[in-house]
Amino acid sequence: MTDQTPRTYPQGVPSWIDARQPDPDAAQAFYGGLFGWDFEERLPPGVPGSYRIVSIDGHEVGAVASSDEPATWLTYIAVDDADAVARRVTELGGTAGPAEDAGPGGAAGRSVDCVDPRGAAFGLWQARARLGAQHVNAPGGWVFSDLRSTDPEQAIGFYEQLFGWQVSGIEEGPSAMVRLPGYGDHLAATSDPDIRERQAGAPEGFADVIGALDKLDAGADDWHVSFSVADRDGAAALAEQLGGRVLGSWDGFWTRAAELQDPQGATFRVTQFAPQDG
Repeated sequence: MTDQTPRTYPQGVPSWIDARQPDPDAAQAFYGGLFGWDFEERLPPGVPGSYRIVSIDGHEVGAVASSDEPATWLTYIAVDDADAVARRVTELGGTAGPAEDAGPGGAAGRSVDCVDPRGAAFGLWQARARLGAQHVNAPGGWVFSDLRSTDPEQAIGFYEQLFGWQVSGIEEGPSAMVRLPGYGDHLAATSDPDIRERQAGAPEGFADVIGALDKLDAGADDWHVSFSVADRDGAAALAEQLGGRVLGSWDGFWTRAAELQDPQGATFRVTQFAPQDG
């Protein structure tokens, strides 16, 4: 990605995230301290609630929103027509709330809150001016999201029908990578022209990876976000200093990761790019 070429997201690629938080001020203190994020309120004065765009060096990462529900991170998937895809969600056994325009006159985009047939919440994002996350795959930025399920094969079937996703043979730690055929071609033609050369040693289909699929031993299905950090252990220690918790850690072939929980209860992952030799 370059400053001159914004990152765009074709239909079926996760494109945006926001944290739904009972106390946005507390969330801003925690995540701002952990990742160095800047925050900008986008709701007009006098409008109840809060929606704060998060950025690093002027490049958008996601948002923090006020919520009366328990704290969580929501992953949005890019669509060309939010209303049409929402109808398809319900046809496939999920649920979809009403479509809502974002920004004055809907200038930013159009969104729908959805729940898949196994209970995992996600969003649809039809981009207009807000194209999606721009600071990605770099410290403080979103890496990707995992679909976590006690029955991954059943869970992914819904998204295979909805978006054409495929589970690849690529694994990293506990995760199986999910790909959207053609996404690498889209990146090469737009915001990441050097992706093929940079990933010359990566497994076949790696450029098409759009997320991951994890097996849960117990609990409810969900979507789980990951952020890049320069130092996993340092980030985990800082999270604890800021009032969060470390839930666990693991080392994969490409990354070192830690599962964290923020002070209001939302869980997320931090990952350090640290490929093993040979």
